Amino acid sequence: MTVADEAKGVGEDVESQPLLRQPPTTRNRLAVSSTTLIIIYYALCSSLMLIVNKAAIHLIPAPMSILCIQLLVSVVVVVIGDRAGVMVADNLEWAKVSKFIWVVIGFLGTLLANIKVLQNANVETFVTFRSSTPLVLSLCDYIWLGRALPSARSWSCLLVLLAGSLGYVAVDADFRVQAYYWLAAWYVFFTFDTVYAKHMCDTLVMTNWGRVYYANLLALLPLLVAVPLMGEPAVLAGLSWGGGRVAVLALSCALGVGMSHASYLLREAVSATAFTIVGILCKVLTVIINVMLWDKHASPAGIGFLLISVFAGTFYQQAPRRKEAAVTVTAST
Repeated sequence: MTVADEAKGVGEDVESQPLLRQPPTTRNRLAVSSTTLIIIYYALCSSLMLIVNKAAIHLIPAPMSILCIQLLVSVVVVVIGDRAGVMVADNLEWAKVSKFIWVVIGFLGTLLANIKVLQNANVETFVTFRSSTPLVLSLCDYIWLGRALPSARSWSCLLVLLAGSLGYVAVDADFRVQAYYWLAAWYVFFTFDTVYAKHMCDTLVMTNWGRVYYANLLALLPLLVAVPLMGEPAVLAGLSWGGGRVAVLALSCALGVGMSHASYLLREAVSATAFTIVGILCKVLTVIINVMLWDKHASPAGIGFLLISVFAGTFYQQAPRRKEAAVTVTAST
């Protein structure tokens, strides 16, 4: 099924193809403009967050504490904004908490694994493995979200993407087994989080700031217990808190608020697979920034395989819903 066929297909959901050209109506123009702005907003937060978190962990070797502070700041910002009337957040309700808790498990697991990956490997390692996630997500779309299997073109893109990831692992001069164990953990949590969070955005009625509030508050509670057990308060007490450390930590917190807000806006605006593809495209900017700022980056061959993975990922064509695919096949015979 080609892009043209999808654009002309009766009943095709706009969400699954947010960047396709639509009839020139005011409503469609506004929808496309809104989605574009959300993508730009998310891209800026995503690209900068990875770099700033790397810098924060380098200056403050207490990743759990950094995460805890970021979550706390996000909660405080939403509460103050809600009280001031500039944001609208849902009140805590058990009916919503009991469903949203699984989003938080995926969210917290992804964040924790993310920080450990950044602590144990270079940014290119993380970017490459993230660029291979559509391979798994396409199967998740088929099994749980009602999508058809990818086309031959999309399977080819995914296989090239996977080959690029494997090539990077083979030639990476900074290969670390521990980091790849954490990458495997991140992979599982990220896949669950992407699929389930999209499902909850579609089925659980909440404001976007309400989702940010729930996610950060419910994730913060277990971290408040875990941080002292890991001995990080002693690490924080032993640091010299100059302006550089404070500034980087404050910037990471500000980006954390923006990232939470932007991610839920984008999850609601596009499909799970499209959400992931946008994230992969954002990482191209991350690689450029990382190469300019850090000496600790991948070998030239490793960067080459990285770019192959990212390039292949951008050409992944989202599969239509199975019901819509069947209607198209019937109409063509």
